[in-house]
Amino acid sequence: MTQPFDEPFDQFRAWLAEAEAAEPSNPTAMSLATADAEGRPSCRMVLLKGIEGGGFVFYTNTESHKGRDLAANPRAALCFHWKSLDRQVRVEGTVEPVSEAEADAYFASRARGSRIGAWASQQSRPLPDRRTLKRAVAHYGFRFGLGAIPRPPHWSGYRVLPERMEFWTDRAFRLHDRFLYTRAGEGWAVERLYP
Repeated sequence: MTQPFDEPFDQFRAWLAEAEAAEPSNPTAMSLATADAEGRPSCRMVLLKGIEGGGFVFYTNTESHKGRDLAANPRAALCFHWKSLDRQVRVEGTVEPVSEAEADAYFASRARGSRIGAWASQQSRPLPDRRTLKRAVAHYGFRFGLGAIPRPPHWSGYRVLPERMEFWTDRAFRLHDRFLYTRAGEGWAVERLYP
């Protein structure tokens, strides 16, 4: 990256398009770091489901570990790493829930098995054995039959609203190329960083 775009979302969309063409698996995979009310950090991989409303959107069980963290401390960091392109993007910002309509629309687009799984899984809680989970899946499969599967009340999405976005490209001798966008009012300030 010789010169960055003026707007970080334009830069991100360009890089994501290249990753979708080059990455062999899950170019929308991103690490999501959260922290609880005491500041204890936690990190896991999730999938980006959209760039909407000025932020990065993902969906999950709101009663999961990440959901509890975000309820107590609505800030997060994301990291996309595209090894085949020698690139990464880091995002830091505040987090807001998506609207009910957005969550309903995305839930309805999921595979039927995934919708049943959202009802059956008590995400992040202890599971005695796999048989217990299979019984829960069977229960909800029978409950909903061939009819519509509504979105569970404990399942929704979040939008990470960036305050900082850093674009990193690997270079020889660890002299990496780095640009940092920082929110400045309605726009963005951009600066090059030392490797």
